[in-house]
Amino acid sequence: MTSETDYNRPSLFLKGNDWLWRLMRRFAFAFDPERMHEAAIHVLRFRSLFAFGDINKTSIARAPDFKKTFAGLTFANPVGLAAGFDVDADCLPALQLLGFGFIEVGGITEKAQPGNRKPRIFRLPRDQAIVNRLNFYNRGALRLQKRLSLLRERNRLFVPIGVNLGKSNFSSLEDVPKEYLRTFQLVCDVADYVTINVSCPNSEGLQRYQTTKSLGVLLDTVCNHNETRKKPVPLFLKLGPDLGNEEAIACAETALDYRLGGLVISNTTTKRNGLSAPFEFGAGGLSGKPLFERSTQLLRCIAKDYGGKLTLIGSGGIMGGSQALAKLNAGADLLQVYTGFIYGGPNFVIRLLRYLEAHYLK
Repeated sequence: MTSETDYNRPSLFLKGNDWLWRLMRRFAFAFDPERMHEAAIHVLRFRSLFAFGDINKTSIARAPDFKKTFAGLTFANPVGLAAGFDVDADCLPALQLLGFGFIEVGGITEKAQPGNRKPRIFRLPRDQAIVNRLNFYNRGALRLQKRLSLLRERNRLFVPIGVNLGKSNFSSLEDVPKEYLRTFQLVCDVADYVTINVSCPNSEGLQRYQTTKSLGVLLDTVCNHNETRKKPVPLFLKLGPDLGNEEAIACAETALDYRLGGLVISNTTTKRNGLSAPFEFGAGGLSGKPLFERSTQLLRCIAKDYGGKLTLIGSGGIMGGSQALAKLNAGADLLQVYTGFIYGGPNFVIRLLRYLEAHYLK
């Protein structure tokens, strides 16, 4: 049987280019993480100027066996890009060419905001992890709406595009339902689905909306408006890994009551379990390999009773094919990656799909 290590060998599926990525990563990791992220966005934005079609139909990323329909949407393959990478939808055409089956932009807020003070992104290479305390930095929902509208008018989007909603630093906790509604109204016509993010650990107090009462108020506000639309937009709820199992199950039950499309499990964690050395840079959400165990436990717990009733997107700690397979076996219908993509490079999605082709599509 072919091992995951075999699928990471450059000679198999990467045409000898993986050594180049490892060299580039060593260079990039010598510089400030946020500056390197901005540089990557600039490169992808430039590539997007010349990306007028989808990835080649003969690519494994568009293999018919991977195509599935969930929440009324058709996904070319199960590997999606999580919110936080292309926050303002600046480089979607180029990202599609890397093989993603769907892409989530945001987290977006009603008005533009700068987020927390820098430095606010920290790499932990020994642990294959990242800590961030960005706190929804973005250019605002109106700018995003215009960007997505233009891409759709020009027929340059070929996979489902989700929009992740966040809380503004300028709003009170009590105003969150109305703020999310206003943001939703700006983006609902250009999004294939919308994710209601109530679990960002960098937005003070937001996690209180992971309790049944507060979550009900928020969903009342957004869902009631969504139901008045001629074609309601599929809604997802993003939960945090620091919830207890019973709390998460209560949120899943509430999501089912409000007829949401599904859940994203999970966001980043405030805990520092699994790190090889103490983290001394303050607060922030931890993502990457150390998050895998808890996020997968939570996914499995919810899938036990809600698999098949809600579409479940497994996220957190997918650093290679074996973790992707474990998420699917734990009950995920779809997957989202972020930190694994940062460490794994441009060929990361294709490597995951090759592994899943050999071990999952049997």
